[in-house]
Amino acid sequence: MTETPVNKPLNPTVDEDRPEVEPTLDLDLAEFEAVEDLQALADEVAQSTPDPAAPAEALSQEEMEASLFKARARIAELEKQEAEQKDKHHRLLADFANHRNRVGRETQLAVTLAEKKLLLELLPVVDSFERCLAANYSNVEDFHNGIGLIHKQLLESLRKAGVTEVDVKVGDPFDAHLAEALTTTSQPGLPDGAVATVYERGYSLRDMLLRPARVIVNHAPPADDPQAGGGLPN
Repeated sequence: MTETPVNKPLNPTVDEDRPEVEPTLDLDLAEFEAVEDLQALADEVAQSTPDPAAPAEALSQEEMEASLFKARARIAELEKQEAEQKDKHHRLLADFANHRNRVGRETQLAVTLAEKKLLLELLPVVDSFERCLAANYSNVEDFHNGIGLIHKQLLESLRKAGVTEVDVKVGDPFDAHLAEALTTTSQPGLPDGAVATVYERGYSLRDMLLRPARVIVNHAPPADDPQAGGGLPN
């Protein structure tokens, strides 16, 4: 197929009398003479020609399937870990409940044993009181001596249980950590702020104060107080 060139003058001028020459195409139909069906030829060419987009689409599909497989595997792994954590959590809750119940039982058992030990120490004192009450004393002094022995026995039982007397005596400085002041009094022979009378003894359980001593504290008036005895000189 050739195109007939058109010769143009160097100095083109408008020539209305010259007819225009139209380009012509030379078609060689010899190569199409053997083809009876053009649609069949086009289909054959389309089948034999690879599609450029096909490999990209196939590769993208493979990548998507691989990514989906990894995502499903990861989800399965996380679900397994979650199930394991839930199982551990339930086991810990069960172990804590068992531990709490066991500690409660052991604590109650320890308290019961401590009470039993203390009561076993006090029961002989009760027996001594019953024998003292059932005895016939010839005089008050014998009865007083018997009560004194029972008192010593009771103090010894308390000592075995860890209970001891608080060391507060008359004349000692008043200590609010060990004693409780009931009232004040005025005794000239004692310094100001000293313990004048021990009304009730205090006791401690090992290193803990069980009960403070209840005392009366001495309050010495000033020397120039007229009520202190003698008043001011004339």
